[in-house]
Amino acid sequence: MKAVVFHGVGDIRLDTVSDPEISDSRDAIVRITNSAICGTDLHFVRGTMGGLKEGQILGHEAIGIIEEVGKGVRNFKPGDRVVIPSTVSCGGCSYCRSGYTGQCDEANPNGKRAGTAFYGGPEAAGGFDGLQAEYARIPYANTSLVRLPSSVTDDQAIMLSDIYPTGYFGADMAEISQGDTVAVFGCGPVGQFAVISAYQLGAARVIAVDGHEDRLERARFHGAETVNFNTEDPVEAIVELTNGIGVDRAIDAVGVDAEVPKSGPAKQDPQDDMVAQIVEESGQDGTLWKPGDGPMMATKWAVAALAKAGTLSIIGVYPPNDNFFPIGQAMNKSLSINMGNCNHRSYIPHLIEMVERGNVDPAKIITQDEEMVDAITAYEQFDQRKSGWVKVELEV
Repeated sequence: MKAVVFHGVGDIRLDTVSDPEISDSRDAIVRITNSAICGTDLHFVRGTMGGLKEGQILGHEAIGIIEEVGKGVRNFKPGDRVVIPSTVSCGGCSYCRSGYTGQCDEANPNGKRAGTAFYGGPEAAGGFDGLQAEYARIPYANTSLVRLPSSVTDDQAIMLSDIYPTGYFGADMAEISQGDTVAVFGCGPVGQFAVISAYQLGAARVIAVDGHEDRLERARFHGAETVNFNTEDPVEAIVELTNGIGVDRAIDAVGVDAEVPKSGPAKQDPQDDMVAQIVEESGQDGTLWKPGDGPMMATKWAVAALAKAGTLSIIGVYPPNDNFFPIGQAMNKSLSINMGNCNHRSYIPHLIEMVERGNVDPAKIITQDEEMVDAITAYEQFDQRKSGWVKVELEV
């Protein structure tokens, strides 16, 4: 079969690889009909997150048709159309039963304390082959797959594998209540769904921050007030927009690959030089952080822009060795902080129902629709944040 395969930082290829096979009674083989490229995939390609082995199939978003099931899969049959949650979960451990499917105790072969397991990730995340392929083996299929109703289109369904649940998860963790003002940092696909979800959970105002006008325009389409950090300081703008108070809730939907303001209106933190020296002395890979850039930026802005006693939700992806956070400012403002990897399997059924009812059309986030043979070109365009390339769907 054809698959998008990682060969090293900056080196991905469309290869011919072996078809997957059932290896456990709870497995299913799914013929992938639609996949997508996520910002997390770019972390591996750029090298801002390591640990991916050569030969790993990329991708953790997909929908498809079941081709084969193991003897332990009693609720699905060949021919069923399903969405594949991005994180792997067993459905039976105490975490899964409590709704924390992203922290399943059984899915990650590295042990109970290993953390989230997901498709197309490094060995630390389980080493599962990804979903940017013609076929995929799905472990724990009986409790992880979700059947798709015929009324939900493929373009809508692919957004339900990861991006929409993650945006909704971020808004949920932000503890949004009726009438709140919410800031969303990052207007990529996850940020767009965080804007949508904030309104669904009762926000009265959403302020969206990004440095790309095409993404800000999409956020405005969803009802957000927008701030371009290349033309104004985002913290000052948010404080002014909120009558000097700050926002009630903030969502970091950026993560490790934050960008530097191009024209410099955002103010440099005086501690940046000191932190950069600590990074250098600690021996961390310099590509993970540099002054005024990288993993700290969105989080620092979010902490500064929050009102006292506000809530910060972090859904942007950060590497395990990222140890820097503006804890003093957060502590002195009595902020609550929630963060984590999305519990996809817990949210997807509810989101499918909302799509069925017509409450939201997630397909509107898709900006590019590419055949699998054009996957490498699609990666290049998405990686460069080309205008209009917000979310890329791959058709198999």
